[in-house]
Amino acid sequence: MQKQNPLLRVWELGKSQHSGLICAVISAFLGVLGGMLPYFAAAQMIVNLLGGNRDMSLYLKWLCIGMAGYLVRTLLYTLALSISHKATFSVLKTIRQKILEKLPKLPLGTVTDMSSGKMKQLIVDQVDGMETTLAHLFPELTANIAGPILIIVYLFILDWRMALLSLVSIPAGMVFLMTVMGSYSRDYEGAVGTTKEMNETIVEYINGIEVIKAFNQGKSSYAKFSDRVKANAKYYYNWMKKSQFGMSMAYSIVPATLITILPVGFVFYLGGSLSAEVFITIVILSLGITGPLIAAMNFVDTLAQVGTTVEAVDEILLAEEQQHGEKAVTFGKMDIGLSHVSFGYHGDKEILHDVSLEIPAGTMTALVGPSGSGKSTIAKLIAGFWDVQSGKVTIGGIDEKIIPLEQLYEQAAFVSQDNFLFDETVRENIRMGRMSATDAEIEAACRAAGCDGFIRELEKGYDTKVGSGGAHLSGGERQRIAIARAMLKDAPIVILDEATAYIDPENEAVIQKAIAKLVKGKTVIVIAHRLSTIKDADKIVVVKDGRIAASGRHEELRESSPLYESMWQAHIGAKDGDMA
Repeated sequence: MQKQNPLLRVWELGKSQHSGLICAVISAFLGVLGGMLPYFAAAQMIVNLLGGNRDMSLYLKWLCIGMAGYLVRTLLYTLALSISHKATFSVLKTIRQKILEKLPKLPLGTVTDMSSGKMKQLIVDQVDGMETTLAHLFPELTANIAGPILIIVYLFILDWRMALLSLVSIPAGMVFLMTVMGSYSRDYEGAVGTTKEMNETIVEYINGIEVIKAFNQGKSSYAKFSDRVKANAKYYYNWMKKSQFGMSMAYSIVPATLITILPVGFVFYLGGSLSAEVFITIVILSLGITGPLIAAMNFVDTLAQVGTTVEAVDEILLAEEQQHGEKAVTFGKMDIGLSHVSFGYHGDKEILHDVSLEIPAGTMTALVGPSGSGKSTIAKLIAGFWDVQSGKVTIGGIDEKIIPLEQLYEQAAFVSQDNFLFDETVRENIRMGRMSATDAEIEAACRAAGCDGFIRELEKGYDTKVGSGGAHLSGGERQRIAIARAMLKDAPIVILDEATAYIDPENEAVIQKAIAKLVKGKTVIVIAHRLSTIKDADKIVVVKDGRIAASGRHEELRESSPLYESMWQAHIGAKDGDMA
C-alpha cells in the first residue's frame, strides 16, 4: 500500500479541527501582507531621504504605515498561533484516543508483541513531539512561504532581471541542504529505533531490579543499561556531526542575496536601466525573502519526524482488526465447539493443527499436556483473544466471528496465573469485572472468593492501592482478588489457566473453595499441571504438539493414554517427593 503524505494523514485524522486550522492559515496569510508594509515604508523613506525631501509629514505617514503593518502582523500572527495550538492539542488528543480505541480491537498477540517501552514512547513522547511542529506548521509555514513569494512577484513587477538575481543564492544554498535532507528520514528512523531500544532497556532494568539484586547481576545488567544510553548519545552525536557542514553552508549561503543584487544592480543603475528608487526598493525587499525561507527550512526536518511518527501511529490504526459481527446475538445453552481449528500467531508456524473439540454446557473440561502443547492457545481462542485462521469456534452453536467482540468478551471470565492488577485500589480492581457493580456487590464477591478477611486487614481496607501490577500484594492475594473479579463478572463461561499456580498449600484450600463457587453452574475450561485438581472433571482433553491426543475421564485415560498415565505418575511422584 502506497504511503500517504504525513501532513495529509494528520489532516485526515484531525478533520474535526479543519475550521480552526484554516482560520489559523488565513490569519497568518493576512499577517504576512501586513508584515510587508514595513519594507515598503522603509524603501520609500530612504528614497525620499536620498532625494533630499524634507517633508516630515511624509516620513511620519510612512512610519505610521510601517508601524501599522508591524502591529497587524504581530496581532494576526499571535491569533494564528493561538488558534493553531488549540486545534493541534485537539488533534493530538484525537490521535491518542484513536490509538486507545483501536488497541482492544486488535488480536491480543498484536498488542502483547508491542513492548511497554515502545507503546509509551509512541503514545506519550512521539505524539507529543508533533505538537510544536503542527502548531507552528500550518500558520508559520504558510507565512514563511507566502511572504517571500509575494515579495518575489513584486520584484518581477519592478525589474525581472533583479528578481532573478535575488534568487541566485537560494538554490545554491539548497544544494548543501539536500546533502543533509536526502538521508534525514532514514537517520531519524534510526534515532527513533535507538531511543526505543534505550527505553525498553530502562523499563526492563526497572521491572527486573528484584531479580537483578537477588542473583547479584547488577553489574552485567547495569552494563547493558549503560551501553544502550551511550549508544543513544553516540548516535545523535554522529548524526549532528555528519549534518553540521551541510546545514552551516546552507544557512550561510541562502541569506546572501545582496552578493548578486548590489554589484549587478549598481551596474544597471550606472547604465541607466535601473532607477535609484527601484534599486533601493529591491535591495530592501530582497532582505525579506530569505529570513522566512530559512524559517521554513527548519520545518523540513520536523516534517520528517512527523512522517516517522505518523507511520508508527498508522502501524496501529491500520492494523488488521478482529472481524466480528455487529448485531448482538441470542444464546441458548453455553456449549462450546472447536471444528477443525488450525492456528498460528501472526500467521507464523502453526501451533494448533486441525483441532476439533466439544465442550457441553454446564460441564468442566480440563486441558492437560506438556508445556507448549497449545492448551492456553485453545483457551484464548475460546475467549476470543484471537480469531482462528481456519476452522471455527462456536459458543451455543454460533460462530464466534458472528458475535460482536464486546458481547463475546462478556461471555467468558478468564483467570490465569499472571492476572494483572492496575495501580488502583483493591475495590476498583475488582470492579473491573463489572463496572456497574455496587460496593456491596464487590464485598460479597470478595467474601465468596475468601479474600474479604485479608483485604480488611490492609491499611485502608478496600481503598488500599495495590501498586503497579499489584506489587504491594503477595501472589496468592493477587490471585484471590482476580478470582473475586471473575466472580463479580458472573460470566457463563469460566476459563482457569493455571489459576492456582502461585498459591501456597496453606491457601490452596481457600482458593479451591472459592473456585468451586465461581464455577458453579458454569461451562468451565481448566488448564492445570496439578492433575489431582482436575481428576474429577467431566472430560479431560490431552493436548500434544497442537493436536488432541486423547480425551475422556480420568480413569479412562489412565488406561487408554500412555501420555496421560506418564503425566499422572510424574505428578504423583512429585507429590510424594514434596511430602517426603
